[in-house]
Amino acid sequence: MLLDRLHFNKNTLLELVKIALPMVVSQGTFAVMIFTDRYFMSQIDPTHMAAALGGGVATFFSFCFFSGLFSYANALAAQYLGAGELNKCSKVVTQGIIMTVMCSPLLVIIAYFVSGIFAGMGHDPVQVELERSYYIILMMGVVITLAKICVSSYFAGIGRTYIVMVCDVCGLILNVPLSYVMVFGKLGLPELGIVGAGISTVIATLFAFLLFIFFYLRKEHREKFRVMESFKFDPGIFRRFLRLGFPSGMELFLNVAAFNLFLLMFQGYGVAEGASAAIVFNWDMLSFVPMIGLNIGVISLIGRFVGAGDMERTNEVISAGFMIGIIYSAILATIYISLRFPLVEVFAPPTGDFSEIRELSAFMMIGLSSYAMADAIILVSGGVLRGAGDTRWLMYASVILHWAMLVAQYYIILVWQYGPRVSWLTFCALIFAIAVVYVWRLRSGIWRDPERIRLVMVE
Repeated sequence: MLLDRLHFNKNTLLELVKIALPMVVSQGTFAVMIFTDRYFMSQIDPTHMAAALGGGVATFFSFCFFSGLFSYANALAAQYLGAGELNKCSKVVTQGIIMTVMCSPLLVIIAYFVSGIFAGMGHDPVQVELERSYYIILMMGVVITLAKICVSSYFAGIGRTYIVMVCDVCGLILNVPLSYVMVFGKLGLPELGIVGAGISTVIATLFAFLLFIFFYLRKEHREKFRVMESFKFDPGIFRRFLRLGFPSGMELFLNVAAFNLFLLMFQGYGVAEGASAAIVFNWDMLSFVPMIGLNIGVISLIGRFVGAGDMERTNEVISAGFMIGIIYSAILATIYISLRFPLVEVFAPPTGDFSEIRELSAFMMIGLSSYAMADAIILVSGGVLRGAGDTRWLMYASVILHWAMLVAQYYIILVWQYGPRVSWLTFCALIFAIAVVYVWRLRSGIWRDPERIRLVMVE
C-alpha cells in the first residue's frame, strides 16, 4: 500500500516549500501574463478573446514537444546534483541550447503549416485573421522561449528556484503595462490590439531570458558549477537528455494535440461556447499553472534523491507533495463553486448580451471545481514518476487516456451532436481517470526498482 510507505517529515516539507514556492510564483507570472492578455482582448469583444485562446493554444502546440524535452533539464540537473557531479549540471544547459539551435529550422516549418489551419476549423473569418496574426508573432520568439525553458529548468533542478522567480516576475512587470500600452494605443503608440499583445509577450520573454543569463554567468555560480568548462558537446549527457526527455516531450505534444483538437471542436459550437471555454480555462490556468510549480519542486527533490540513491527520502517528498497540493486545490475548488458567477462576470464586455456566455461558463466552472483536486493528484504523482525517470510509462498512459477522450469528443460533438454540457462533462471525466491511473502506478512501486533506477542514471 502506498499509504504504508508515506512518512511525514517536517524538514522535507519545508525543503519542498522552499523549492516549490518560488516556482509557484514563477508559474503564476506566466498565468497572469496570459490571463491579462485575454482580459484585454475581452474588453475589445468576445471574438478577440476567443482568438487569443485559439492562437495561444496553437502556439504552445507548435513548440510543446521541445518544451517537454528541454524541461527535463530539471530532473537531469537534480540527479547530477544528488550524485555529487556538479560539473555535469551546467553541461545539461549546453546540451539543451545545442538542441534548441538544431530544432530551429523545424520550428519554422511547423509555423508555416500550422498558421493555415485556423481557416479550416469553421471559425468566423474575422477570428481566423486575428488568430493567425497572434500565432505568427508568438512563434517569432519561440527559440528564445525554449532557451529560457532550458535555463530555468536547470536552475530549478539545482534548487535555485528563487532565481527563476526573480527573472519571471521581472518579465511580468515589463509585460503587463507594455501589453496595455500596445493593445489600446497609449502613450502615443498606435492601437495594435491582439498584435500588440503578442509583441509585448515576445519582448518580455527576451528580457527574462537575458536576466537568466546574467545569473548563470555570475562568479559564484561559475565557480561552483564550472560553467566556463561546460560550453561543449557531451555525447553521454546529450544521449541521456534525449533518452529520458524525449518521452516527456512526446507525451506533452500528443496530449496538447488532443486538447487542441478538442478545443477547436468545442469552439465549433459557436462564438458563445468558444468565449465560455476561454473564460473557464483562464480561471483553470490561474489554479493549474501555479500547481505546476509544486510539480517542478517534486521533480527536483525526487531527482536529487534518486541521484543520491536515497529512495527512502522519496516517501517524505510524496507525503509533503500530496499534503500541499490537496489543501491548495480544495481551497480553490470551494472558491470556484461558490463564486462562479462573479468570476465569470469579470470577463463581461462593456456592451452586448452576455447572458448565454454567463450561464454556460457558470456550468463549466462547476466542473472545474470538481476536478481541481484531481489535477493536484496528477501533478504530484506525475512529478514523482518523472523525477524518478519513469517517463516512458507516463507517455504511454497519459497519451492513451487523452486520445480516448478525443475520440469520445469527436462522436459527442460532431457525430451525435450533443450539446456543450455533455462535452464538458466528458472532459472532466478524463481528468479523474488520469488521477486514478497515476496513483495506481505510484502504489505499484515499479518505479522504485533498483535496476530501473540504475538504468535511469546510465549515460
